[in-house]
Amino acid sequence: MQRITARDNPLLVRLRRLGQDGAAYRRIGQVWLEGEHLGLALRQRGVVAACAVLSDSGAVLPHLLALAAHAHKVVVISDALFASISTLQTPVAIGFVLDTPTPPAVAAAVNTVVLDRVQDPGNVGSILRSAAAFGVLQVLALKGTVALWSPKVLRAGMGAHLGLRLIEGLDPQALAGLTVPLLATSSHAGDALPQAMLPTPCAWIFGHEGQGLAGVLLSRCSQRLRIPQPGGEESLNVAAAAAVCLYESARRLHQ
Repeated sequence: MQRITARDNPLLVRLRRLGQDGAAYRRIGQVWLEGEHLGLALRQRGVVAACAVLSDSGAVLPHLLALAAHAHKVVVISDALFASISTLQTPVAIGFVLDTPTPPAVAAAVNTVVLDRVQDPGNVGSILRSAAAFGVLQVLALKGTVALWSPKVLRAGMGAHLGLRLIEGLDPQALAGLTVPLLATSSHAGDALPQAMLPTPCAWIFGHEGQGLAGVLLSRCSQRLRIPQPGGEESLNVAAAAAVCLYESARRLHQ
């Protein structure tokens, strides 16, 4: 266990960069995960963090010490220093430095989610949680989508990142490598989701919150499906729509 007291320690400088710049992990090669929940997700997946960082308040709690012990290295800093690297309004007592996973190759024939310029980190994190919960194996993020491993997406994902094949920064042409049908939602056209025939495996594509799916991608989809909304709203939030569609695919598979 190493004690760090200097504010300008290279590790702390690096963690501030990761917290302040959502895409910094691409240059640094590491991500910063804050909180006990994400630490538990690491342990449950058998992922060993490069480093665990404890505040003085956390270092006296046996359950956090036990969690930190699963990292290759453990660092303890003052509560004030921890607050200086935290991305939360109320800093927690533990965080983890994880080497950014090497992106895998696109798997051609597995259940997939494709994100087309989805901008909101909360939406993306929620979609990743739904994907992991409903048996999706990979998520492909096209250029223009918010950085998948940014702190806000990591928090919203609640550990879902660790169970998915995540590939980002892709051009639309990369989807040519998929051999599964592409499906999209439409609030005004297409078959109603509950009655439609859904292929398995497939790739669900979800688009920009305001602009929707790019036309070039929509033209590639074999089905456009409508989620019935008897309450009369014009459309659903993209994360809510994704949850409905992915649940329906999973329900059909296991009924």
